[in-house]
Amino acid sequence: MDSSSDDFDPTTADQREVGRDVGDDGGELGSVMAHAYRGEVDRVGTWRQRLDQTTTWAVTLMAAILTWAFSSPDNPHYVLLVGVVVVAVFLGVEARRYRDYDVFRSRVRLLQENLFANALDPTRGVESEDWRVQLSDDYRRPTVKVSLGEALANRLQRVYLALFSVLLAAWVFRITVFAPREDWLSTAAIARIPGVAVVAVVGVFYVALVVVAFWPRERHAKGEFREGDASDWKESE
Repeated sequence: MDSSSDDFDPTTADQREVGRDVGDDGGELGSVMAHAYRGEVDRVGTWRQRLDQTTTWAVTLMAAILTWAFSSPDNPHYVLLVGVVVVAVFLGVEARRYRDYDVFRSRVRLLQENLFANALDPTRGVESEDWRVQLSDDYRRPTVKVSLGEALANRLQRVYLALFSVLLAAWVFRITVFAPREDWLSTAAIARIPGVAVVAVVGVFYVALVVVAFWPRERHAKGEFREGDASDWKESE
């Protein structure tokens, strides 16, 4: 057995603080950060795929429900409301995944803004003077930075408001034009639940979706394009 391995003690100060030497050497730190960046980008891609998979399943099931609902006049209209519930479940799953996705994306943006951008144009400096402290803290104690409300709003604005709108339009069409011989409020009834109550619940639900999607809130997500950013940046120069 190699005698050097017998002498190795990972608890000694020089071995325990090996990262300190890396931090003191700018060239070595840059090499380490390059590897770390590739790893973080890979994790961002993985979580991005998970988000896309959730959306794909939501669209697929919604398409199946729409097809079945209009395949026969005898099929109940409330299957479309079941579709609304199913899509809402997918929205919740995707919002949770989005919060995890943002953890790794924020690290990538921190490196892009302060390491790579500064390497390309040192005259502009870094975006955050304590970016190394921020990244160190995040590696030591990873935390979710985006609230559930912000995550729901993001996914609603990006994808799910459109899906919910399609289901709402289909449901309204199903209880009105698709059943022209009946009063639409009577058609909207589900078993012993009167149509007025069903319409009221649906209306409240959609109002709540709009409020969640567009309620003003401080934004914490990083790395997404914002309208006007390019012009604002040029004006600041």
